[in-house]
Amino acid sequence: MSTKEPGAESPRIEGRADLVNWLAAGEKDPNDWRIGTEHEKFVFRLGDLSPVGYEGDAGIRALMEAMTADYGWEPIREGETTIALKRDSAGDVPETISLEPGGQFELSGAPLATLHETCAEAGRHLSECLEIGERLGIGFLGVGFSPTWRLEEIPTMPKKRYAVMTRYMPEVGSRGHDMMYRTCTIQVNLDFASEADMVKKLRVSLALQPVATALFASSPFTEGKPNGFKSLRSAVWRDTDGDRTGMLPFVFEDGMGYERYADYALDVPMYFVYRDGEYIDVAGSSFRDFLEGRLTQLPGEKPTIDDWSDHLTTLFPEVRLKRFLEMRGADGGPWRRICGLPAFWVGLLYDGAALDAAWDLVKDWTTEERSALRNGVPEQGLSVPCRGGRLQDSAREAQRIAAAGLASRRRLNSKGDDETMFLDFIAETVGTGQVPADELLAKYNKSWNGDISRIYKEYAF
Repeated sequence: MSTKEPGAESPRIEGRADLVNWLAAGEKDPNDWRIGTEHEKFVFRLGDLSPVGYEGDAGIRALMEAMTADYGWEPIREGETTIALKRDSAGDVPETISLEPGGQFELSGAPLATLHETCAEAGRHLSECLEIGERLGIGFLGVGFSPTWRLEEIPTMPKKRYAVMTRYMPEVGSRGHDMMYRTCTIQVNLDFASEADMVKKLRVSLALQPVATALFASSPFTEGKPNGFKSLRSAVWRDTDGDRTGMLPFVFEDGMGYERYADYALDVPMYFVYRDGEYIDVAGSSFRDFLEGRLTQLPGEKPTIDDWSDHLTTLFPEVRLKRFLEMRGADGGPWRRICGLPAFWVGLLYDGAALDAAWDLVKDWTTEERSALRNGVPEQGLSVPCRGGRLQDSAREAQRIAAAGLASRRRLNSKGDDETMFLDFIAETVGTGQVPADELLAKYNKSWNGDISRIYKEYAF
């Protein structure tokens, strides 16, 4: 989740047009399109496989202090508490490390031009984590849902916005705390050139998000036992907060654009307002109330552009619009999958012919069909029914389109390899129909003989 830093005073919002214009300001020339990859890891103690708390000689704070001392990261603080790290990159935006509510360790990568660069960035980050982790006696695991830990044993991180969310979540769903404290994901942020380009990409990526969820499904265990799901992480989102999650059916209606998305966001309940280093709990109030000066906690006060930006980070649909599009459907996973997810979406969305082909694939899918895929994938993965066949068939076609899109980009590494190399995992998965959760369950039932602790040895980074 986003990390807030104090900065220069933000301008006040004068009206709804300012909200729309803020979104439109994300438009970029295709030559300037970039790839931003985010990935979370569970942090565990090598000795007893327990979750790692913030304090202590081998805690999360110690991990961040070592990253600062050894690898040039700079701390981001709330008061005296380090809650994130940042480091300059080749571009204008630094890469950052942030803490999720239960101590999940997240790299929010810099916006980079090629998949070769973003995959190298991920590898560098993981190498740094593992070097320090070995010294501290901690490891890192990439799956979608904590395979063994009970909710009550997971430590909380001292990031103030999480206190607001923790209090509010039980009011709007039964799985919000699970989402916050027991899930990990891989996400990809991609650019758009115009309003029409944004709408087309948003429609394609929402329709195909269940494909990504199925391909990367890796959360079949809860508290040491199979849970009946292939992606429990995805299932958790179905009962987290219906006001701010889901497949956004309005995106496929006539008239979709920046204004329509802004209207949706105006009515999504807020979590907080950030003032003078503090998070003011306004959970349940709408941004529309704030725009009209009707927040009880800040009577008469109107929001700033930063307030709007903050609010958009608290919306959690399957694809999120800010000044870029954020793909949110995939479970956490190892290095190969961290490279594979951006390859899938870049191939589909960053080449014009590929985007047209992807739209042709999904343009006549109905709201009911998209909803059925979203609801069926957590349990069934690629086996969920789709258009008279299975989702595996559509996934295979999407993989073919993505490969053509990446080949057309002609972004080569020093050995002359193009970016299609990063689709190998997806090609194998659509070929067999077996998603990562199927492999985990097979090992649990056979070679592991029901010993879930083996996951920390065989699937840790």
